[in-house]
Amino acid sequence: MKTIIAACSQNLSGSRASVQTALRTLLAAPWPSQRDVRSWLQLLSVLQWVLSFLLLGTVSLLILIYLVFTSFWPISALYLAWIIFDWDTPEKGGRRLPCLRRWPVWRHFRDYFPVKLVKTHDLSPSHNYIIGSHPHGILCVGAFCNFITGSTGFWEMFPGIRPFLTTLAGNFRLPVFREYLMSGGLCPVTRRAIGYLLSKNGTGNAVAIVIGGAAESLSCRPGVTTLILKNRKGFVRMALQHGAYLVPSFSFGENDLFRQVVFEEGSWMRSIQQRFQKMMGFAPCVFYGRGLTSVRSRGFLPYARPITTVVGEPVTVPKIEDPSCETVDMYHEMYIRSLLKLFNENKTKYGLSETDELHIL
Repeated sequence: MKTIIAACSQNLSGSRASVQTALRTLLAAPWPSQRDVRSWLQLLSVLQWVLSFLLLGTVSLLILIYLVFTSFWPISALYLAWIIFDWDTPEKGGRRLPCLRRWPVWRHFRDYFPVKLVKTHDLSPSHNYIIGSHPHGILCVGAFCNFITGSTGFWEMFPGIRPFLTTLAGNFRLPVFREYLMSGGLCPVTRRAIGYLLSKNGTGNAVAIVIGGAAESLSCRPGVTTLILKNRKGFVRMALQHGAYLVPSFSFGENDLFRQVVFEEGSWMRSIQQRFQKMMGFAPCVFYGRGLTSVRSRGFLPYARPITTVVGEPVTVPKIEDPSCETVDMYHEMYIRSLLKLFNENKTKYGLSETDELHIL
């Protein structure tokens, strides 16, 4: 018996020594610094955003279709009934959740690049505004961060102004994704949706439109400042019809976030992209960014490049229910002049040289 007790005591002592050795090794190992933790939080915040925009709608649709063939089919049936009942809500101001704008993850999202908002003039809450957002880039990071999240201080810089951001109407037909978009303050880029915000939602509304759209994203690459704007006049006509002031904005650094394979005009790949754009409303860009584990690897995450969005001086626009083409052209030219002034006054402050020019097609 004494021999057994001695053996057990010896085993317990050995186990205790092993545990102590393991604890000493663990404590001696280098712990991640606060900087490392912040970097990972920033990376994860960008990852969730990219995955949400690229996969949330498609994955949700596939899951609901799968559930139809299981015993959980009532879930799909109830959600379909909800979408039918709620079909027009995106066209009527959406369903914004203020708590989503204050979500702490957006601060990490902002700091990853980082994104900064610069105010040059006041916006009066007694008017409505159409903010032209340039350039489109690949995923409109600057427009989303500044006009949808509260992380860059838009509400503090422009008190009394409610920002909205427009996106493709087709996005609001995708299950679950539509709820995500509306909760942040996004609305379809349609005449009906924009008209509602400018005429039936009071004053103090600022509707941001990425005017270059999908066509502009096809030419997006670092160091290029080309905008598709010369024949985009619908936003000016809407501003005139509702008496909404036109406000130019430019996100310096937006085109530096991804690398894109740009196909030459007239090539068969470019033709496929343009046909797809006409049918679906968006262009299938061949792009890449950094990977999840290393900056040197390739993946679908944007590179960490600073983005500075400068909001310019409002162009005063009268209310004309049926503006003539000449009037639309006049205010379109005024808007372009204001945008060029904004670009030239700020380009050297935010990463461009004095010789860089803004090309408008």
